[in-house]
Amino acid sequence: MSNSKSIEHKGRIDSIDGNKIIVSFLAMSGCASCHAKGVCTAADMQEKSVDVYDFTNQYQVGEEVNILLKQTLGFRALFLGYVLPFLLILFFLIVLTIITNNEAVSGLGALSVLVPYYIILFVMRDKIRKKFTFTLNKID
Repeated sequence: MSNSKSIEHKGRIDSIDGNKIIVSFLAMSGCASCHAKGVCTAADMQEKSVDVYDFTNQYQVGEEVNILLKQTLGFRALFLGYVLPFLLILFFLIVLTIITNNEAVSGLGALSVLVPYYIILFVMRDKIRKKFTFTLNKID
């Protein structure tokens, strides 16, 4: 049921509270699914959970489901979490180096830009959360 425009994980429904369904799944890095993971120390597997809002009332606790997220939302998360902070640091590092001509001050100033950035992300977390919506599909 998955297509190339979505990210899919198999999960299990842990709890249902009204329309809010908490689904846990095993998140694996690319290395964790490799056949040589026993030789490598990079095998990374973590159990994670997500909140999914569903109004169909067709799911039950303990049921195995597929969790889907649009691929474009995955790219947006990557941009907000990694690309934009990197670009901010790089921009402020260049500007502060030109202004102060002091590498230590420029480096600390550029890194300090991350504090207000992540505070803004924290304050806007509810608005951001509304854009990152997961959907569920039953496993046949």
